[in-house]
Amino acid sequence: MKTIANTLPARVLRTLALTVVAIVAPTVLLLAQGATPARPAVPRYPIEEFFHTTAYGGASFSADGRRLLVSSNATGVWNLYEIPVAGGEPRPLSASTTDAVRGIGFFPADDRVLYTKDQGGNELAHIYVREPDGGVRDLTPGDKHRAQFAGWSRDGKWFYVATNERDQRFFDLYEYAVDGYARTVFYKNEEGYFPGAVSPDRRYLALGKAITTNNSDVYLHDRTTGETKNLTPHTGAVSNGAAGFSADGKVLYLTTDAGHEFVYLLKHDLATARRDTIVRPNWDVMGAGVSRGGDHLVVWINNDARTELHVYQLPSMRRVTLPEVPGADLTGVTFSADDRQMAFYANASRAPNDLYVMAVGASTPRRLTQSLSPRLKPEHLVDGKVARFKSYDGMEVPGILYLPHGASAAGKVPGIVLVHGGPGGQARLGWNPLVQYLVNSGYAVYDINNRGSSGYGKTFFAMDDRKHGEADLGDVVAAKTLLAGTGVVDTSRAAVMGGSYGGYMTLAVLTLQPEAFAAGVDIFGPANWIRTLRSIPPWWTAQKDALYAEMGDPGVDSLRLVRVSPLFNAGKIRRPLLVLQGANDPRVLQRESDEIVAAAKKNGVPVEYLVFPDEGHGFAKRENQLKGYGAVVEFLDKYVKKASRITT
Repeated sequence: MKTIANTLPARVLRTLALTVVAIVAPTVLLLAQGATPARPAVPRYPIEEFFHTTAYGGASFSADGRRLLVSSNATGVWNLYEIPVAGGEPRPLSASTTDAVRGIGFFPADDRVLYTKDQGGNELAHIYVREPDGGVRDLTPGDKHRAQFAGWSRDGKWFYVATNERDQRFFDLYEYAVDGYARTVFYKNEEGYFPGAVSPDRRYLALGKAITTNNSDVYLHDRTTGETKNLTPHTGAVSNGAAGFSADGKVLYLTTDAGHEFVYLLKHDLATARRDTIVRPNWDVMGAGVSRGGDHLVVWINNDARTELHVYQLPSMRRVTLPEVPGADLTGVTFSADDRQMAFYANASRAPNDLYVMAVGASTPRRLTQSLSPRLKPEHLVDGKVARFKSYDGMEVPGILYLPHGASAAGKVPGIVLVHGGPGGQARLGWNPLVQYLVNSGYAVYDINNRGSSGYGKTFFAMDDRKHGEADLGDVVAAKTLLAGTGVVDTSRAAVMGGSYGGYMTLAVLTLQPEAFAAGVDIFGPANWIRTLRSIPPWWTAQKDALYAEMGDPGVDSLRLVRVSPLFNAGKIRRPLLVLQGANDPRVLQRESDEIVAAAKKNGVPVEYLVFPDEGHGFAKRENQLKGYGAVVEFLDKYVKKASRITT
């Protein structure tokens, strides 16, 4: 779902007058004209090779700067590891065989580690501390609440955790002492704010307030006076957010799209209330933060579905020259406590996240991981390319196109329109093992950014509000014109597929445009909007009004919600359907998938259904990825690739 808590709206309406052929890679131009460029012979790899690629995420320097804490699924389940900065094999710090363990960071002055873990994907995560001797302590015990790490104090003596244990609707902020873990209430949240950054002197707390999904405010709570002040009063829809305090506590960095299609970065002087714009690109600022030592400002920009990383020296705002990793985006940057070392990840379509480290100012980083399966040859994988098309009403819609090696006008391949979640998410360039597996299996994939996606301006972002299953669904169906325009895709053998909101879009296509695609794959998608909106997790209460403003209020907009809910239109399903569902999913209840499967079967169409008892809203375990995504390709091979051509 599109939420203030986990999505920084990114918006602009692109109006470039480009045809699909003009904006796809030159290879596609040649293929569309009938030429067949030389391509390498590519074997069909088993699914294990794509998902046995090791995933890495997060990075935190140890107090001595000699090691990095990371999370990895090297064993098939996410666990904690430390990697020497000088290079060497990762050393495991946890050994979970069931629940995913995600690292938060080393303690500022010793080798203790904070991490988070839920139970079977139920999203009721707790915060744990791992002692140097391997002992573990749950700092947020209980079985009905959710805990979120909220940062370290600048002096390293405290850390902050938000939990909804007092009131399941709202998150209070607690301060923990690094020595002894004594806990006190730092902020009691009774107004439905989102607690944010704490100032270095612990006097101020930044708070977020959702009005709608593209309209929000930042408040500043003064713990000395008890006053809570709106820093961003405005009229109309403006998306405002807090990016953190400066190291001296005199400045609060803010993001906003006031007067602009894109989100930009400014600084707010707490003493004078003066504001200065400091980074205003023609794309969205995705996020920003000050390094641990306070010497650097890091800014992430969403440049046409790529991550563009900027690092600035403070206070001069001099741009720091970053190393180049050929063909890759730099992400996940973090600094050592003294700001002398920087770690980051590099990621590309044909290269999963790999971790690098370097001295600040150096030109050559040291690579610490080799994540791609050694049996996968990079030249056998494919690069995603940004491609746009004119939709049903002339609107230009972007996405990312992946074409298999060997596709040609004489040997057309089946296609897949892949729909992201959200609904305000974004298909982005980078490593996606499922996409690479699908392409290696002979499918062209168009990862669409239909209207309502973030990253292309606030106008584009809001175009699906209260039009879900209508305005955005039309884009998904129209995307077949892009596939046809390549000249190498047989659109009579095209499937629609997606997870979460993308799963809903799959079901919506099969019920509201039942002849448009040859088959559909729904991965934990809602089928009944009335029930889904009424059964949202209690910890979403603070943003419920914003969600209802976008999707519709089930108490007021029931007629429209019924009209676009797949369950109430399931009698129209005519194409084969595969559904994957996690039994512990708190967002899309299993009942949603149970009912749509039962309804589709009544139509006499092929329906396959897999339920994973130890997963929630997504796959966290490799064995389930292998089973679930293996079933996807088997299903598509049976009902799309090998099926008789369907006239559409």
